[in-house]
Amino acid sequence: MQSLARLSRTTLVQKGLVPQAIKNYSSVSQAEIDNEPRFLECFKTFFDKAAGLTNLKPGVLNNMKECNVALRVEFPIKNEHGDVDIIAGYRAQHSHHRLPCKGGIRFSEEVDLQEVMALASLMTYKCAVVDVPFGGAKGGVRIDPKKYTVAQREKITRAYTLLLCQKNFIGPGVDVPAPDMGTGEQEMAWIRDTYQAFNTNDVDSMACVTGKPISSGGIRGRTEATGLGVFYGIREFLSYEEVLKKTGLTPGIKGKSIVIQGFGNVGYFAAKFFEQAGAKVIAVAEHNGAVYNADGLNIDALNKYKLQHGTFIDFPGATNIVDSVKALEIPCDILIPAALEKQIHIGNVADIQAKLIGEAANGPMTPRADQILLDRGHVIIPDLLLNAGGVTVSYFEWLKNLSHVRFGRLNKKWEESSKKLLLEFVESTVNKKLSEAERSLIIHGADEIDIVRSGLEDTMQNACAETRKTANEKNTDYRSAALYNAIMKIKAVYESSGNVFS
Repeated sequence: MQSLARLSRTTLVQKGLVPQAIKNYSSVSQAEIDNEPRFLECFKTFFDKAAGLTNLKPGVLNNMKECNVALRVEFPIKNEHGDVDIIAGYRAQHSHHRLPCKGGIRFSEEVDLQEVMALASLMTYKCAVVDVPFGGAKGGVRIDPKKYTVAQREKITRAYTLLLCQKNFIGPGVDVPAPDMGTGEQEMAWIRDTYQAFNTNDVDSMACVTGKPISSGGIRGRTEATGLGVFYGIREFLSYEEVLKKTGLTPGIKGKSIVIQGFGNVGYFAAKFFEQAGAKVIAVAEHNGAVYNADGLNIDALNKYKLQHGTFIDFPGATNIVDSVKALEIPCDILIPAALEKQIHIGNVADIQAKLIGEAANGPMTPRADQILLDRGHVIIPDLLLNAGGVTVSYFEWLKNLSHVRFGRLNKKWEESSKKLLLEFVESTVNKKLSEAERSLIIHGADEIDIVRSGLEDTMQNACAETRKTANEKNTDYRSAALYNAIMKIKAVYESSGNVFS
């Protein structure tokens, strides 16, 4: 790490860059770090801060804050030794103000009830921020998927789905899962197939889950949606005058130095889009190591290396960082935590040097760390806004499944014919012919991927603009502004539906 020329906490204090209140954080004990609030309590703390900006009654806010219903199940699975493992699964539905509920399913040994309740809560407000008409939900199965064969994972997924069916916790109009940490397209295809087997008369059964393969009713653009949304969101904020003034950055993505923690689906695609836009991804971290190159890493080469070796360590041309958490402390323009919750906490917040922090993961920062960074003048783009690209495109997939037709199928050729007629008229008027390549580019009608990405970009632009407007009007941070907007939108739904808070 010495080669990174990293400013130490002592240097920060000497230069006056660390407020007096946190100058003694070098003595923070592990016990203090461990005693920071759990994920669910972190969310509630952020909620309470935003709620203080409203004039709503405490009972109204408490009703919005608490999780409506949670399910815990256990089921047996025979392992490779012929013995039986008892698997625990969870599903939480935070809010039914809009139906269906929506949220991913994760496979992780860290999954527990408070985690899925916290994630379900976050989903409610995430959906509201980007105007996706869902209530929030989340699910999980407490396993390490790497310890199970494909056949065993299929059995686990189908058994879990069957229990969700029996408890009425899944359905196109009830609760629609999606991929999350440890799950992907394959698990979603198994969920869809299991649900359809027990709901043969449901013509909309394809919409019971999103994030499916294209062959199973998925939508083009879903895989990279969250990472692309992160890119769109940060790009928008780098066009805001007040953000540029506070961070000292120049407009646009090109030339920015970026550190990314987490190289799963979200981190990889975010890195790809930033690289394509001319940014330098100078460090990438995973749980088993990180690498650094001040001139920027080649993302495709890095991904290929990781797939071959299972780690970033010894990637050619890069400096190893064995303690991968230290990558968060590298000086950079933009830090993107895209891994687990509570990665930036009271124990390392004094060493965070990024000018702008974009939360691609859910809950990567504790409330105390958040406030300290805000007091130091850092710009934080919150998770419920920045990583909403996934649920936005899941919404598009759900709409596609309910309409039973691929986006673009009904209008692409009509668009191309109209554009062709217009182009021919212009060519005849100016007496100039375009090349075939130019004509093809202009005439091209929108495919499904074009429509999806256009819809995602528009959604992120609008949500960022709404958040910015509220932050400026209320003189508050962007997390509180986004939560405030979500709270007021949910309040409006309840009021218009006649659900009285009393």
